[in-house]
Amino acid sequence: MSERQTGPTVGRHARIRAAVVIVLFTLGVVALVFHPPENLYLWLKALHIVAVISWMAGLLYLPRLFIYHSDAARGSEASETFKVMERRLYRVIMNPAMMLTWLLGLYLAWSVYGFHGGWLHGKLVLVLLLTGVHVFFGRSVKAFARDDNRITARQWRFLNEMPALLMIAIVMLAVVKPF
Repeated sequence: MSERQTGPTVGRHARIRAAVVIVLFTLGVVALVFHPPENLYLWLKALHIVAVISWMAGLLYLPRLFIYHSDAARGSEASETFKVMERRLYRVIMNPAMMLTWLLGLYLAWSVYGFHGGWLHGKLVLVLLLTGVHVFFGRSVKAFARDDNRITARQWRFLNEMPALLMIAIVMLAVVKPF
């Protein structure tokens, strides 16, 4: 790639695009809350699901990038490319999606369920654990950026399963509401 394609201009444009999307999404949520349609619950639930899907996509893909990055030679072109991919995925997709998931999820839990139900408490505990995985992955993005990753590709393959297992349990609790 040429300098023009990988330089600071591309990074600035990506940040501007991400900021515009986040602002538009936030304005849409605010508009729904302050000028609610008859089916506000369904709109917020749909937005919550979109945020969850976006967050989970990142949580499932980022450790896969870590696996490939672990196998790349430090300082190589591949390693430097993975650093950019990991940073952008985490900052531009995963962080905003996680924040929207929490905001919309807590609003729905409060407005619909009044924070009652054992299944809801279990789900919240699992989402807290998922948030812990998110934070761990964020620290790993920084470690890879410093060329200081101490986790092997094999270990990353194991860690890659954590978000999926938590997601399965969260969905089961939310849909089945077993207790």
